[in-house]
Amino acid sequence: MTTPEAAFLGLIQGLTEFLPVSSTAHLRIVPALAGWEDPGAAFTAIIQLGTLAAVLIYFRNDIFTISRAVIQGLLNRKPLETTESKMGWMIAAGTVPIVFFGLLFKSQIETSLRSLYWISGALIILAFVLILAELKIKKRLEKNLPMKSLDNIGWKEAILIGFAQSVALIPGSSRSGVTITGGLLLNLDRATAARFSFLLSLPSVFAAAILELYHTWHGIASSPASALNLIVATAVAGITGYASIAFLLNYLKKHTTTVFIAYRIAAGAGILYLISSGLLTP
Repeated sequence: MTTPEAAFLGLIQGLTEFLPVSSTAHLRIVPALAGWEDPGAAFTAIIQLGTLAAVLIYFRNDIFTISRAVIQGLLNRKPLETTESKMGWMIAAGTVPIVFFGLLFKSQIETSLRSLYWISGALIILAFVLILAELKIKKRLEKNLPMKSLDNIGWKEAILIGFAQSVALIPGSSRSGVTITGGLLLNLDRATAARFSFLLSLPSVFAAAILELYHTWHGIASSPASALNLIVATAVAGITGYASIAFLLNYLKKHTTTVFIAYRIAAGAGILYLISSGLLTP
């Protein structure tokens, strides 16, 4: 790809990584519509280092507090003594499912599951799951039942949302989409579900990016153009990703996810129409 193409894909990654609309789907669809080659799962995983950096910077205080609590807990031989140290271990536990399923289905994730049929199906089906989650939240609020904050998240919530995160291995699902949906179904308020979603993504995104860098490093190192494209795409993804985090957290404090639900259904239906018209090759 050219450097402008890489920058544009980085922009797409940053804008869609944290919104519940699937960055992987957009990185598959946009090149197809533009007539470019599929950048591939490795490219997607590596430029996620940019959006990972955005999460690290945006949540730096939370991450520092949790990391310090975990280390102090280990030194004091009381790893679960504080809420912060417990949160660190719950994030670790919630990461296990996506690591397990990611390694188990690595080949399919990088090949057959990148079919536009899978992507459109994931966009539409999980939009309806998100509708069910929103209806559940609406009923709970109508009954004046309390919603859970970050301090109320327990092992059950962390592990179940971790299993929800593993669904994001299917392109089109959206990591933030499935984890926010999981959080809503477990009675987290929208902003808390998004916040925990971002924190939970840190270990798996970092591990996936490093793994892909390791596997593709020889090709990257032997091609200055490829290295430059990755650097540009990653930097752009990081800058736009930071803005995307700030937008979503503020948006969900006062709004539902209805606009994202509508977008997912429209995008999924649009992809199926373009395939049936012969304008896209699945």
